[in-house]
Amino acid sequence: METINTNIPILLILLFTVITFLQSGLDKLMDWKGNVAWLKGHFGNTFLSGMVPLLVITILILEVIVGFMAIGGFYSLLINGESFLALWSLVLAAITLLMLLFGQRVAKDYPGAFTITGYFMVVVFGLYLITA
Repeated sequence: METINTNIPILLILLFTVITFLQSGLDKLMDWKGNVAWLKGHFGNTFLSGMVPLLVITILILEVIVGFMAIGGFYSLLINGESFLALWSLVLAAITLLMLLFGQRVAKDYPGAFTITGYFMVVVFGLYLITA
């Protein structure tokens, strides 16, 4: 019970990470054509325009990996107080979000970039808590 009480904020951030990243990855998987078509338009006037399918599959894979790592990190932290997997799921989440932020900035989608910043802050706060 003490493990739960002392790790509530990190556990909640891990659940947030699971929901955010798995939903996003599954959405890309379930509506591949729609996502790629929309993103081709979104990046149409940028140097990324010819790489959209490759970028989408890269982000999809990272999102699913982050989601499953966060699930593993949640249970590992909850059951035996081990934070290794939780830490690295949040590190990979931060890197993935930086990649998404870069894309939004290149596309000059500043409101989209601002939204990603909110997710990034939550993940970095989780990293702070888990390493403090």
